Amino acid sequence: MPAILLGGVVFGFGLGLSQMYRPEVVLRFLQLSDLGLLLVMGGASVVAGTAFAVLSRTGRSAPLTGQQFGKRVKSMDRNVVLGGGIFGVGWGISGICPGAAYASLGVGNVTILYALVGMFAGAYLQGYVRSTDDTAAAASEEPA
Repeated sequence: MPAILLGGVVFGFGLGLSQMYRPEVVLRFLQLSDLGLLLVMGGASVVAGTAFAVLSRTGRSAPLTGQQFGKRVKSMDRNVVLGGGIFGVGWGISGICPGAAYASLGVGNVTILYALVGMFAGAYLQGYVRSTDDTAAAASEEPA
């Protein structure tokens, strides 16, 4: 648990230092007029990729789930493309991604609550649709 707390503190500090919690900074990045966040995301990708590569070779398990680190292969299907597109449009409209939204709220940007409500509503809707699809698929597989 201390490692998780430390990781969250470092992540939050990084978001604050890079000003990624400010929607106007993110929107300038998405409009390709300020590419500073490209360095932030690239640096984060290098750190995360290195940690994942090292941890998957050591046989250690994740602190919260207890599952071993390893590749999770996901096919590029319609749901992945559609979900990524919806996420991208939401990011472009609000100028904020989920992690940075919490940091933005933490620095007093109360209007970001609209984006957070939208994120939770979208996640709930996706879970509901998926559960009804799973239920319908299970019902069609049962013998009559």
